[in-house]
Amino acid sequence: MLRNGVVGNVGQPCMLRWSNRIRLTWLSFTLFIILVFFPLIAHYYLTTIDNLDDSGPRIFEPRSGNALCEVKHVQDLCRIRESVSEELLQLEAKRQELNSEIAKLNLKIESCKKSIENAKQDLLQLKNVISQTEHSYKELVAQNQPKLSLPIRLLPEKDETNFPLPKSPNSCRLHSCFDYSRCPLTSGFPIYIYPLDQYQFSALIDPLIKQAFQANARTNIYITDNPHIACVYMVLVGELQDPTLLKSIDLEKQLHSLPHWRSDGHNHLLINLSRRSQTQNLLFNVSTGRAMVVQSTFYDVQYRPGFDLIPSPLIHAMSEPNFLEIPPQVPVKRKYLFSFQGEKIESLMSSLQEARSFEEEIEGNAPADYDDRIITTLKAVQDSKLDLVLVEFTCKNQPRPALPTEWALCGERDDRLELLKLSTFVLIITPGNSHLIASSGCSMRLFEALEVGAIPVILGEHVQLPYHDTIHWREAALIVPKPRITEVHFLLRSISDSDLLNMRRQGRFLWETYFSTSDNVLSTILSTVRTRIQIPAAPITEEPSKEIPHKTGKAAGTDPNIADTGDLDLGPVETEPPYASPKYLRNFTVTVRDTYRAWNSAPGPFHLFPHTPLDPTLPSEAKFLGSGTGFRPIGAGAGGSGKEFQAALGGNVPREQFTVVMLTYEREEVLMNSLERLNGLPYLNKVVVVWNSPKPPSEDLVWPDIGVPIVVVHTEKNSLNNRFLPWDTIETEAILSIDDDAHLRHDEIMFGFRVWREARDRIVGFPGRYHAWDVAHQSWLYNSNYSCELSMVLTGAAFFHKYYAYLYSYIMPQAIRDMVDEYINCEDIAMNFLVSHITRKPPIKVTSRWTFRCPGCPQALSHDDSHFHERHKCINFFVKVYGYMPLLYTQFRVDSVLFKTRLPHDKTKCFKFI
Repeated sequence: MLRNGVVGNVGQPCMLRWSNRIRLTWLSFTLFIILVFFPLIAHYYLTTIDNLDDSGPRIFEPRSGNALCEVKHVQDLCRIRESVSEELLQLEAKRQELNSEIAKLNLKIESCKKSIENAKQDLLQLKNVISQTEHSYKELVAQNQPKLSLPIRLLPEKDETNFPLPKSPNSCRLHSCFDYSRCPLTSGFPIYIYPLDQYQFSALIDPLIKQAFQANARTNIYITDNPHIACVYMVLVGELQDPTLLKSIDLEKQLHSLPHWRSDGHNHLLINLSRRSQTQNLLFNVSTGRAMVVQSTFYDVQYRPGFDLIPSPLIHAMSEPNFLEIPPQVPVKRKYLFSFQGEKIESLMSSLQEARSFEEEIEGNAPADYDDRIITTLKAVQDSKLDLVLVEFTCKNQPRPALPTEWALCGERDDRLELLKLSTFVLIITPGNSHLIASSGCSMRLFEALEVGAIPVILGEHVQLPYHDTIHWREAALIVPKPRITEVHFLLRSISDSDLLNMRRQGRFLWETYFSTSDNVLSTILSTVRTRIQIPAAPITEEPSKEIPHKTGKAAGTDPNIADTGDLDLGPVETEPPYASPKYLRNFTVTVRDTYRAWNSAPGPFHLFPHTPLDPTLPSEAKFLGSGTGFRPIGAGAGGSGKEFQAALGGNVPREQFTVVMLTYEREEVLMNSLERLNGLPYLNKVVVVWNSPKPPSEDLVWPDIGVPIVVVHTEKNSLNNRFLPWDTIETEAILSIDDDAHLRHDEIMFGFRVWREARDRIVGFPGRYHAWDVAHQSWLYNSNYSCELSMVLTGAAFFHKYYAYLYSYIMPQAIRDMVDEYINCEDIAMNFLVSHITRKPPIKVTSRWTFRCPGCPQALSHDDSHFHERHKCINFFVKVYGYMPLLYTQFRVDSVLFKTRLPHDKTKCFKFI
């Protein structure tokens, strides 16, 4: 049973497999029959139908569209197709019409958006204008201090007859011996000079001194011919050719007989100038009353501090010094560490026996004992040979005449200067007589040392140096007490090179400003008296503008590439009317408060400037606590980003505008394009076009209307110096000097203006250049290559203060301006030299620009090879004139505060591209 069961179970699968195979075979055969024979039968049937009627159209033959529609089976379909096509055409026409309407509406939307934005900007500007106007109105209402203008000249009505007498003539001081009523603060300081033919002793005066005095008196701005309005009366009393020909009693009588002496000589200035090393003490035994005495030699019993005056010697009486013959200030160290040449003719004791004027005796050790110690110490230093020094206490030739106990000069002036040119320091040993507080010999030594750059070392602190009450001599000389003679060598060796050069440069300034010419000497004497009585200097001259009439055409357009500001207003344009910078606000405070700076830094105290870049600034809180006149803080003091920043100038100084000065020469088309690019520029006061051509502009030339005045100034000659003339039509402190082919965007100009407001004493501009050292020729080269250092900014696109225009035109050495005219080049280098010399600071470069020429403009002269050769020569010539290289290097440029800073979406940058 088991076997049968197993067999039975095995057979069932086999049957199943056989049955499946039969089914698959039958199904495949059936499908083959259907797929093969059914198409054949259908083909045969259709062919038979078409062959039944050859005359009629066949059903399945190819037909045209119209023929196909004649078939009854498709006529309905054709009608449907035609209807659908018509509807589609109508829908397409409607779609195109709607698209056109949509496009028009989109244009209207965009126009409305722009109008809305413009309206918002106008509204914002109007709000700013209203705010600024309200602010200005409040300032005018609250202003309780009147603005000062040029000093108004007030004249005395009568002489003061009851002027109180001092206790003694030697106790004279300004408060007791000077009549202030004749010299009001606004008097203008009129000076009357007695004609030399009014007194007999004038015939005995040195002819050179007399000639120089008269020549300079005729051109001095303070001199008046009307003695009744004079503040001070000047009398030239010396130096005399032969002092023995005039007795003291005769001189006194002639002085007292002067027409305006008024019994005591108050407000008189007795001037005794010196050209020699031994100038007689002409007025020692003369009763001068209340007159101020000006001379180089004084004893302590006759000198009245703060009243009498010690001038510098008059070496160049009728000649101008040659600045090119003055040795350079570098190298700092010279051949000799120090030098001294002199011979002592007479001792103190013998001089006291012969001097009839001294009746008192000297107590203790005589000061002359120090001279022996000085000789011994200096000889020991020379013999030690630690440093190369030259000291000679005996003259090889006959010594020059000198006063008793004074060290006489040796040799001729040229020989002494040659030795001083080789000396780092020069010793000036004061007279052994301590009562001799000023002498012509010491003044002569001081003059010669400063002239050639030898630093004076004055042994003896009892002497009074020229103009000592206004000049800070310790910045240019070492004043050492005689007891420290043994420490002098150590002291001189310890001074650094930078300090040495600063002292030498300061000495050069003092010599050039107060000592070098007869005009400087006379101006310094008058300025000293004027400073003492606190009267401001005369205003400096402004260049009168001879305007060329011109006609203005239609309003200029705005170049979008120039005015692209990144969706920010750069400031008020038409809504901000032109206003001038205030002038002469500090004309009295400068005289009273800034005496030290005025006398001890360039350009000196001889001129009153309308404004300077050195005026003091208020602390930040002052503008919110009572001193906010003219200030426009950003966000009313709360600060802010781009929008708030552009709505106000902010900064540390009151609001102001700038003037564009554009030099041009017969390039009318280029000029007109440049003027049009200034249209819409904020904070622009006016444009001054310096017409440098002898030919006037074309009569049919139409000048663009840029919203501010355009003043065309005629020049006397074609000179690049005309770029920096202080034209009287320039009413702002800030000047943007720009070439007629310069191509600057508005945001670049505005950024430069804002930077200049924070660095008013420097040149702020765009293209940078630098001075390179030529190792092979040991000289300087002008370089315009790309560099990581710069020392100059081209004034073809730069901001500077008008103060420097005065200095360039009236104070800077004439030799520099002459070379600019000779080469018709280098005026920008000269301005950079001047500013760096005054400030000892490099210029400031803004933005990444290295050039500024407009595309398509005619080629400039700067592309000529000779242009660079001339600039090489200019730099080296200017260095000779100044005595050193004033330019300083800088390694940075200025970008705006938020430049490249990631900001939140609700904040904007100060400038989009800067």
